Amino acid sequence: MEPKQLKKEVTGLTALTVVVGTVIGAGIFFKPTAVYSASGAPGLGLLAWFIGGIITIAGGLTVAEIGTIYPETGGMMIYLEKVYGRWLGFLVGWAQMIIYYPANFGALAIIFGTQVSSLFDLPDHVIAPIAIVTAMFVMAINFMGTKYSGRLQTAATLLKLIPIAVIIIAGLSYPGGGTIRLIPFSMESHPVATSLGSALVATLFAYDGWINVGALAGEMKNPGKMLPKVIVGGLSIVMSVYLMINVAYLFVLDSTQLAGTNTPAALVASHLFGEFGGKLVTIGILISVFGGMNGYIISGIRIPYVLATQKLLPFSNWFSKLTKGTNMPVNGGLVILAISIIMILTGQFNQLTDLIIFVIWTFTTLTFVAVIILRKTQPHIKRPYRVPFYPIIPLIAIIGGSYIIINTLIVQPQNALLGIVLTLSGIPVYLYCTKKNQKI
Repeated sequence: MEPKQLKKEVTGLTALTVVVGTVIGAGIFFKPTAVYSASGAPGLGLLAWFIGGIITIAGGLTVAEIGTIYPETGGMMIYLEKVYGRWLGFLVGWAQMIIYYPANFGALAIIFGTQVSSLFDLPDHVIAPIAIVTAMFVMAINFMGTKYSGRLQTAATLLKLIPIAVIIIAGLSYPGGGTIRLIPFSMESHPVATSLGSALVATLFAYDGWINVGALAGEMKNPGKMLPKVIVGGLSIVMSVYLMINVAYLFVLDSTQLAGTNTPAALVASHLFGEFGGKLVTIGILISVFGGMNGYIISGIRIPYVLATQKLLPFSNWFSKLTKGTNMPVNGGLVILAISIIMILTGQFNQLTDLIIFVIWTFTTLTFVAVIILRKTQPHIKRPYRVPFYPIIPLIAIIGGSYIIINTLIVQPQNALLGIVLTLSGIPVYLYCTKKNQKI
């Protein structure tokens, strides 16, 4: 069954909320710990949030061009296949199926379980069961169809903005807060180059998720007009929110305090509103994380389906089946859920997120390069949208992506190596499936 048989039910509002709702998940509430631990100072930490936003928006402007050239279900795997060959398209799809989506889904589920445990003063051993049940529930909603998961995404995105707005307004008005907490810029104990790189990796997890809307392009009614608007518009909203809430955090607590807690947003909320108010904000954070989980799965369950329609997975006939009535690729979702549960049981939120960033930014940077390659090799191909200020914007995205990859190789070689090994494990699968297809 061809990907075109998926229903064109993705509206502009749904697509925008997939961008905003997926990106604003857990990162803004929990990654300040990693950002200010890595940077060692508020100034460098805020710079990391700003640069992360600039790199992401430049990337969004760039990817939107290739996304409108190939508006097909599958997103980045389709882009890389068209430009570099089928083997690379398969590898990114494989990495997304076994690493990217399960790890994101699992990491957010861990955070959800942690916050529920904190909210109700439950013992730590209930975190994993809560995370697993939540993951199963979110997946079940997506199996019901895009109509229901899209409505959930819209509602969760609107609701999650409430605690963020409350923290920003109250934080910026906090007695005793002010610019004094925004300095110094850096610390001698934290070298600027490597510290900024590590802080950027943390911020890019918080910005991650925007490219996933490309996987829905085949289900959009007018992707040529819609895709650039929702990516750039959504990312502009996210960057503004992230900068404002981090300044609000720093008006309430200094960077050392933010670096020293695993729940920075909840700690800030307890200072602002007391214990009861802090619990209300925690409920808002739970809604935000829940919406982030839903946003990843809306896109994620399409990836195994597209690989299967190309006969690039073992049991492709099983993976490519769509449910009657809802036309949803349920079987691929079940596999992603199973891998996510294994990752949830590890309980390693930060390791999972660092692994995700290295793997996905390797392929994302190749996608930025692909836009330049297409400009040279296919100058006359129809482009409903062209990246502005070409080639400056794509080069900003490429340089930023390359910096993240190189820094991870230097600072976190174990995560980089694990990501490489898991990604390359797809090569035997690809060779087996292509050889089998040749015999048919």
